[in-house]
Formats: sequence, structure tokens, C-alpha cells
Amino acid sequence: MKYKKAQNILPKDVLDLVQKYIDGDYIYIPKKDNSKKSWGEVSGIKAELNSRNFEIYIKFSQGTSIKQLAKDYFLSESSIRRILYTYKNK
Repeated sequence: MKYKKAQNILPKDVLDLVQKYIDGDYIYIPKKDNSKKSWGEVSGIKAELNSRNFEIYIKFSQGTSIKQLAKDYFLSESSIRRILYTYKNK
């Protein structure tokens, strides 16, 4: 996270009011709830995992065993079962 100078972005009256409560210290201002992104959206990992999991489901549907899928994807057999269960119920 990059710091921004309050005097460069806040109107003077707002800056004066903030300084009344916290003068010279650091303050974190969180994002609004409706602008927060869920886990993995920014980095793209969520989409990558969904793609991988769908690929696992397709391979299982084509006859690849759970044991072989676990070996191919470096996952436990229980993780493979969880992924298959998720796609089976969609």
C-alpha cells in the first residue's frame, strides 16, 4: 500500500477536522464494503483454481482415477474428492 499525503487529496476543512482527532499519526481508511473484492479476484488465483478444478472434474468424468488425479495435481485424495463433490452438485 502506498501512502498518500492528506493535504494533496483532502479538502482543507476535512483535513483540519481529521487533524483535530489524529494530529501527525498514521490512520488507515478502509474501503467501503461494496467496493471490496473477494479472495483471489485481484490476483486471478480464484479463476485459475476454478479452471484447474473443472479440468480435474472433466478428467475424472473421462475415467481418470482419484488416485491418479491426486498424483497429477499434487493434491490429497480427499481434496480431489471435495473438488469432484463440488462439481457434481452444481
